Amino acid sequence: MLAVASVLLLSACGSPATHNSADVAFAQGMVPHHEQALEMTELVASRTENAHVIDLAARISKAQKPEIDRMNGWLKDWGAPVKAESHSSHGHSDTHGMVDLGNLAELDGTEFDRQWLSLMIQHHRGAVEMARKHLAAGTDPETRKLAQDVITLQEKEISEMESLLPQG
Repeated sequence: MLAVASVLLLSACGSPATHNSADVAFAQGMVPHHEQALEMTELVASRTENAHVIDLAARISKAQKPEIDRMNGWLKDWGAPVKAESHSSHGHSDTHGMVDLGNLAELDGTEFDRQWLSLMIQHHRGAVEMARKHLAAGTDPETRKLAQDVITLQEKEISEMESLLPQG
């Protein structure tokens, strides 16, 4: 009943809400997820000379920095906390598709490439899963478009990374 009254009130004000709690949760989860990807891309320049890995890391960084800014802007516009609060009382421990970087920062050369690509594949799969869940529940058109873009781009990058993964 309160939700209906809120929607009617917002509609009467001329600015209907297009987002729901799934949109907020997606942005709050994807921001730290993208931030971890940026943390991973920052390691590349000093750890490898593999031109393919260097190029891929640069493209990931270039794509995800503006997305972080967009999502933080949405959260601000929606009056939602930019950093999601962790509530163990919700009965789930959603890690937002994060990966354990382990000793990645200590590796270099081919060992670094193998570990970085393996972790980034896992990381991207987490993002794709988050985006798919969002598409099933989110209502905001811009947030849904970003989720679809994440799926499209990151699935393409997963295939690319799988082809770059050193064997052995």
